[in-house]
Amino acid sequence: MTRVLIIDDHPIVLQGCRHLLEDTGACELIEAQTAVAGYRQFRRQRPDMVIVDLALNGNGLAGLSLVRRLRVHAARMPILVFSMHADPVIASRALEAGATGYLVKDTSAADLIDAFEKVRRGQSYISHDLALEVALLGTRGRTGMLADLTQRELQALALLAEGKAYGQIAEELGVSYKTVANTCSHLKTKLGATNLAELIHRAIQYVAGSPAGGKNSSLA
Repeated sequence: MTRVLIIDDHPIVLQGCRHLLEDTGACELIEAQTAVAGYRQFRRQRPDMVIVDLALNGNGLAGLSLVRRLRVHAARMPILVFSMHADPVIASRALEAGATGYLVKDTSAADLIDAFEKVRRGQSYISHDLALEVALLGTRGRTGMLADLTQRELQALALLAEGKAYGQIAEELGVSYKTVANTCSHLKTKLGATNLAELIHRAIQYVAGSPAGGKNSSLA
């Protein structure tokens, strides 16, 4: 029987995954709601597979760092990213970080089971709507407004989209206030924003996937 660790900070998502996967009769489930708890469970329980969200406890892309960390300790373990991010660049970053598969949460139960079964067997999987776009990124190089951003810039952008101030972003990422200010300065240049308000608007558009809003429009 496959031991599966699910890391997601939304109880409803955890409950839904539990019901669907338990019905397959092929797995034993372990749950965690934070990146720290997920990593501890991974080290303690040694699961056969991990399903992880990208947005964990207010950090829009914390899951990427966690995937990298898991991959260091388990080079061959199947990892399925299950996320609200429907951007091919974000999906590509997750795969580059070490994910075996990438599934968008706006999907059917049948797709979740299909992704689970394929990734469990070590096969790659990408949500149908993203597969072609991700493949094109691989053949022609990254394109689009998010294509040239570094990992730290993507993380800062995600936190800006949630309405976080520079000081809060510095605390979330474990860096100095000055580092965050410099990162956001680079983001303004790359995304064509002339001031912080415009940068936050870009962040909501490109990362949160909403034309307007604030903290409530952050990714699940």
